[in-house]
Amino acid sequence: MAPKIYKSPFPDVPVHNRSVFTHLFSSTDPSRVGEWPASSLAYVDAPTGTTLTRAQVKSFSLQLARSLQTKLQARRGDTVLIYSQNSLSWPIALFGSVAAGLRCTLANSAYNARELAFQYTDSGAKILYTSEEGIPVVLEMFKGLGLSLEEARQRIIVLTTSLHWAGDAYVPIGKDAKGFTILADLLGHGALAHEEKFDGDLANETVYLCYSSGTTGKPKGVETTHRNITAVIGQVRPVFPKSDSGPDRMLGILPFYHIYGAVKLVHFPLLVGTTVYIMPRFDPIQFLANIQKYKITNSLIVPPVLVVLSRLPQVDEYDLSSLDVLFSGAAPLGAALTKQVKKRLESKRKNGKPLYILQGYGLTETSPTTHLLEKPDCIRKIGSTGILLPNLEARLVIDGEGEGNIDAEEGQPGELWIRGPSVMKGYHNNPSATKDSITHDGWFKTGDIAIRDPEGFYSIVDRRKELIKYKGFQVPPAELESVLLTHPEIADTAVIGVDSAKEATELPRAYVVPGRPELLKTEGQKAAFAKGVQKWIESKVARHKFLRGGVVVIDAIPKSAAGKILRRELREAAKKELAGRDPADDIVKTKL
Repeated sequence: MAPKIYKSPFPDVPVHNRSVFTHLFSSTDPSRVGEWPASSLAYVDAPTGTTLTRAQVKSFSLQLARSLQTKLQARRGDTVLIYSQNSLSWPIALFGSVAAGLRCTLANSAYNARELAFQYTDSGAKILYTSEEGIPVVLEMFKGLGLSLEEARQRIIVLTTSLHWAGDAYVPIGKDAKGFTILADLLGHGALAHEEKFDGDLANETVYLCYSSGTTGKPKGVETTHRNITAVIGQVRPVFPKSDSGPDRMLGILPFYHIYGAVKLVHFPLLVGTTVYIMPRFDPIQFLANIQKYKITNSLIVPPVLVVLSRLPQVDEYDLSSLDVLFSGAAPLGAALTKQVKKRLESKRKNGKPLYILQGYGLTETSPTTHLLEKPDCIRKIGSTGILLPNLEARLVIDGEGEGNIDAEEGQPGELWIRGPSVMKGYHNNPSATKDSITHDGWFKTGDIAIRDPEGFYSIVDRRKELIKYKGFQVPPAELESVLLTHPEIADTAVIGVDSAKEATELPRAYVVPGRPELLKTEGQKAAFAKGVQKWIESKVARHKFLRGGVVVIDAIPKSAAGKILRRELREAAKKELAGRDPADDIVKTKL
């Protein structure tokens, strides 16, 4: 039987075989950088207001590229690692390295020395950029790898707190940064006349090496090519929401080291002429203050940000009327939470305009975005991840293990497979994982279960490996989580399956963070609250979705920086909690 292949409703867009740097910054008109005036603002440091125009970003990047080649002897194809929270220096480090022909591997700024060492060695990195606060971890990592302090110094470039190189007042460097090469040392020594070119087939060389979050094991390096990036930002362009009231001003809170932040906050705004106001990391009060101060029109977020906006009392103290779009990705967003935040924020708006809360879908392996929900559909298709982007094809496969893959019937769930120019080259130094994930004819198996409605809108049901199998039923954890988040006393939650030998099945088990933890001081109070939650959800879901595996009150849900729930950690915790007993021991028997 021929595969059931779905295509995007949008016409294909051109895909350019050239360097990311060439694609974003080249122009035949000296008054422009890329498509936009050279004098227009590219990035603003939200805490200080320091700005970088598009011309400055290009100039500083080419200056850094020359110093990387001449002073640090970096050669085309070498790998550099960026280990820093968001900053105005970050795009310069990235684009300067790309202009020099280097690969960039982007590391989680919360990594400890052991975690950083794995990525540094696995990626084959040489030079390492770090913020001042990251220096102690970096030095501990190099010491563990057997390098002397002097050898480490030769490999480190510090992205200082001081932005004097960009025109801000000089801030003295901290004691940890003294004696190291800093970014400013590498600027002002001339510039490359032209960036390293990656035209034609060379566009298929790897430019970024992002690491998957490791929710199901050791992180894997995802080889993303120049062509992948030029393709994805072109594919997103015709679908991405635009402000109805003049030029967009985007607030950048997502970590730049995550591909969602790297592509959508560092690259895509340069393509479409949007200014990005950079926050070092998400802080709820500063987030609200910056929206008001800079009249932000849109912000890319993850679902935990909406949880904060639904409950934080200080939300009502700020004027968020300029905000047009909150765009969520990286983890599933439920309809109930969307409605809750939309209602709250719209009730305080001075201009009476609607707030659009949209979501998209993608993975590190797809560079990342494959689906977007458009503004006109935000209510009608609430909870959907939207429609397939241009140039992409999709399949929904219910049996993808053998040669004769079986596609799901219309309206039925299946594993989402994606094919197109934004699909990664493969996993770094891991051909077996690449072979397991990408078919011989180019289909990437996402591992996510999706449903496509008759109008071509997709909804992600859950991870294939995370679906809870209860007595022949499939229970999606994300669905239960979205219901639990509507409980007035639950601030955050995660659901996993726990094995029951007595029942010979998996049982759904919820971990919940109470909204008012000060009221649950004793174990007895926590147990009573947990039982109440267990009873409460029985009026909200079908019987096979009851929380028969129990409810556990905890302080915080373990998550990756992108907001993905680290279910593996919860499964390990559940094994310890249930050691020596069966979760079914706590069940009051019910017929099903």
